[in-house]
Amino acid sequence: MHIEGSSAIVTGAASGLGAATAAALAAAGAHVSGFDLDITHAPSLSGVSYQQVDVTDDAAVRLAVERAAERTPLRIVVNCAGIAPGSRILGRHGVHSTADFARVVTVNLIGTFTVLALAAERIAATEPLTDGQRGVIINTASIAAFEGQIGQAAYASSKGGVVGLTLPAARDLAQHGIRVNTIAPGIVETPMLVGLGDQIRANLSAGVPFPKRLALPREYARLATFLIEHDYINGEVVRMDGALRMAPR
Repeated sequence: MHIEGSSAIVTGAASGLGAATAAALAAAGAHVSGFDLDITHAPSLSGVSYQQVDVTDDAAVRLAVERAAERTPLRIVVNCAGIAPGSRILGRHGVHSTADFARVVTVNLIGTFTVLALAAERIAATEPLTDGQRGVIINTASIAAFEGQIGQAAYASSKGGVVGLTLPAARDLAQHGIRVNTIAPGIVETPMLVGLGDQIRANLSAGVPFPKRLALPREYARLATFLIEHDYINGEVVRMDGALRMAPR
């Protein structure tokens, strides 16, 4: 799949993984539409236009997808939007809120599915390229999908759902020439982690077997770009974690 000249959607594009991916795709020649709930502080990037979009709102996503495909055929989607609040099932303040659990699943899993499905509908209408391919969708899970920690019941469940979605989505969309893969990052140095302070970041880095540091958003972007361009990787979940296997806490 050639990135240059294609339209691409990146969700969660105003910061972190999404911002790095939007920048990488734009640098490779894509026309990038960055979706985010809050685009007030989104970086100004050549080749990236932003739309304020709630990924859980079907109507808003459908409209934004159509806008993203106006200039050139839509062929690339990278879902980075997500939230990660923590709460124990039984904690000092009582039972985990069902509403909070549902909110995390709604944003991280249902939001991912909504963008995937509505974008796939638009991609399927494009002219096929080599081998009948029309596009590729990259979703974002987490190593918490496999080793969820204390307080991550909602988050791990939502990301486990994204992992479980990967293969059936790839199989469903194969007839339309659309590949689906998922990246499961470990601990990434996002703005949220930077705000925790040097000592906490050093402690987190010490737990990574190698390299002993946090992952960088641009490394996620490089992996996403690789998966987009590699036409024979399909239905896969790729861990990007420095061999980290999360302890209970």
